[in-house]
Amino acid sequence: MPRHKYKKTRTKSDKVYNNYETAKLINYLMIDGEKSVSEKIVYDALEEIKKQGQDPLKTLHQAISNTSPSFEVKPRRLGGASYLVPIEVRRDRKLFLSLNWIIEAAKSRSNKEYHTFSKKLLAEIMEAAKNQGQGVAKKQSTEKLAENNRAFSHLKW
Repeated sequence: MPRHKYKKTRTKSDKVYNNYETAKLINYLMIDGEKSVSEKIVYDALEEIKKQGQDPLKTLHQAISNTSPSFEVKPRRLGGASYLVPIEVRRDRKLFLSLNWIIEAAKSRSNKEYHTFSKKLLAEIMEAAKNQGQGVAKKQSTEKLAENNRAFSHLKW
């Protein structure tokens, strides 16, 4: 057990939109510490949303809320058997899961149709804002798994 309480560091808001969720998206997208590259990708996608006549922050927030699950399952071992126990998802984990599912869905898009990653990210954010796409499907499958295992909800402690 730790001797001292762990103090969680707070992520600063991003430079352009002064938004926490955008900063988290940039950080989750970053590979090998190349923050300027991920900033360019995210800002290009959000700028394209603005060109389409929509508010980029509202669209991003709508996409995050449509892909963030309210329940997930956690395995618990009890007497040699493993049970999938549904638990409520914390707010920071919701954001993590939602953004990661959006990024993974954007990565899985074809290069023939979308030539740059910012276009892939734009397409996935727009679909998630309309409650469609792979990120929303991932949320629905996670919540369905939690719903199917609600018989084991008495095992959480």
